[in-house]
Amino acid sequence: MAKNLPPNAEAYAKEVRLLLYLWDMGSSDVQKGKLTERLKRQKETAKDYQDTYKTLEKAEAIALSNHKVSLLMPKGLQRLREGLKSEKFQFDSVIGAKTANALLRWMRQQGTSSSEAMSNGVAAPARAGKTAQGAIASYQEFQQVALEVYDQLNRDYNLDNLVPIYRMRRQIGKRVSRSQFNEWLLEMQANDILQLQGGSVEDSAPDKIEDSITTELDGLRCYAKLLKL
Repeated sequence: MAKNLPPNAEAYAKEVRLLLYLWDMGSSDVQKGKLTERLKRQKETAKDYQDTYKTLEKAEAIALSNHKVSLLMPKGLQRLREGLKSEKFQFDSVIGAKTANALLRWMRQQGTSSSEAMSNGVAAPARAGKTAQGAIASYQEFQQVALEVYDQLNRDYNLDNLVPIYRMRRQIGKRVSRSQFNEWLLEMQANDILQLQGGSVEDSAPDKIEDSITTELDGLRCYAKLLKL
């Protein structure tokens, strides 16, 4: 369950909805105006969501820049996950197709069970779509998975923000091909999300080096470091 929950259930619901819609709209560089229009319900105005944006920005769950909004990893994704699971969150009106489809896509990517979905007021379809163990089909999905894996490994093994790339590759496993893993991880570096660093693995094991990344320009890269988004 999320920590430091807002005491007001309506305020909390606004936060969860904002994070869900932001995630559904691409997670980064989403036009704030378009996001707010999707958030507004009957008789609401953009002013009704000013405090929601401020709260999430202060919590480092989102970033605001030049009228654009981005979901910050891993805090923003973790806050969304905890919010959807929390009994303190529920929809207080009939939801539209866009919201229902956003929740379906979330469940398919996160492997949410039908019972969890029902507790949030949404009926889950039987066996709909792929579970979280399915193949990763897009860069956006890979980015989310890679950041979750990075955060888990960094936390569980006390890696001091330098996570071995071979560990990330093995954790993600066959959900993505080796070449696609390389391409998308390098794209995350190009987008200033991760910095791939050189050196060598702890015991210079050939199989661990092979599971790292080697490029023609930069050579061997064995570690990933999360940059502040």
